[in-house]
Amino acid sequence: MQAYRCEADVIAGLEPFAREEIARLGGRDVRIVRPGMLQFTAADLRSLLQSKTALAIYLLERFDVPRPRALLGDRHLRAVLVQTDAVLALMPRGTYRTFMLGAAGSGSTVMARLKAELARHTGLREVDEEGKLLIRVRPSPHCPSPVACSRLLAPEAQHQSEAGSREEPQVGSRKRTGWDVLVRISPRPLATRDWRVCDVEGTLQATVAHVMALLTRPAADDVYLNLGCGSGTLLIERASAAPARRLIGCDIAPRAIACAQANIAAYLKGGRGAFELYDWDARRLPMADASVDAITADLPFGHLVGSHDENVALYPQLMDEAARVARPGTRCVLITAEVRLMERVLAQMRASWQNQQTFRVNLGGLRPAIFVLRRV
Repeated sequence: MQAYRCEADVIAGLEPFAREEIARLGGRDVRIVRPGMLQFTAADLRSLLQSKTALAIYLLERFDVPRPRALLGDRHLRAVLVQTDAVLALMPRGTYRTFMLGAAGSGSTVMARLKAELARHTGLREVDEEGKLLIRVRPSPHCPSPVACSRLLAPEAQHQSEAGSREEPQVGSRKRTGWDVLVRISPRPLATRDWRVCDVEGTLQATVAHVMALLTRPAADDVYLNLGCGSGTLLIERASAAPARRLIGCDIAPRAIACAQANIAAYLKGGRGAFELYDWDARRLPMADASVDAITADLPFGHLVGSHDENVALYPQLMDEAARVARPGTRCVLITAEVRLMERVLAQMRASWQNQQTFRVNLGGLRPAIFVLRRV
């Protein structure tokens, strides 16, 4: 059976969770190459389309060539076309109509010829943005730097030696650098959920929400509570992780509730689920004491939503109320950029909450922390 070489982009900080999931989906020898990047082999590309923790997964081919121009040679070009065919075969005919080639020097003559060959072979139209079939060309990671290696794309990078002969440019002490071709295995990033038809400001990234749902250790008899549910991302990702007895979301913003309702309807596709949405104030929940098995919240960061001064008052009130409705042993998973504030609140609530784990994630420049708590 053929083993495909693959690469996954993930949120930096979530690599261990993505590695575990990819292994469960059939990936072998899964390793973290650098923050936000995993590489592995897989026999079945189709199973990888089920990933909920990867931003995107690519079919990877590595070519031991000094310059991208060599990719136009018969043997290497055929390998690239076979690579694209393997990805196109994963979807029904007609799914792909456009492709995009991402590379440093994408306007060079070499890249123009490669685009033309891809268009001729696939019958797809080349576009500059949001092409369904995404193909990337980059220097292999062993290059000293992408900037240094990308100079090889330009014809002027070739230079005259002192003897007057043309030489291939050197990068560090290596003449042969190697180049990678990556083809995304899905028409859209895997992190782009089909059910998302509505957004509100500060919406949580879906792969982060999925990991948070998994950290509650979901069980079929859970009464699950999402405080400040916003557009419903955490609720839906919890539903996709495992069945639950009740999935309860509350938010004081009418627009958020309406948005969550739209996304849940798209997720259910006319079916029925255990979802419940309420316009409750999370500081005063109309719920019985010790009635909840799992809690999650994407707390206001004080940037797009709320302010630091508001959070100073809000966080202790939320955690007190969460402690009231939580059963002993309930896992509460929270994300916030107000890390020091949350640490101070939890230090004052040791009789209620035990902090079992804290780790940072990288969300476009922000580095919030995920707190995994257990009700004492």
